[in-house]
Amino acid sequence: MHKVRSTFTISDFMIDELNEVSEELNEKKSHIVEKALSMYFDYIDEKIADKRLDDLKSGKEKRIPAEDIFKELGL
Repeated sequence: MHKVRSTFTISDFMIDELNEVSEELNEKKSHIVEKALSMYFDYIDEKIADKRLDDLKSGKEKRIPAEDIFKELGL
């Protein structure tokens, strides 16, 4: 996997927590942040799926039959 350097701003409290955890576990901060983001994205994926299901149930979104998709894609 290709790694990309990124710069962002977070609160001093979060940096202090990250530093403490990194030192306690003897892990790189970037590794901890990557794991945390991965877990958060899993959580967000579930929330998005729930929202989409609710939108389908409430009629805000319409279901598209698979046959229509296949036809559009020429399959």
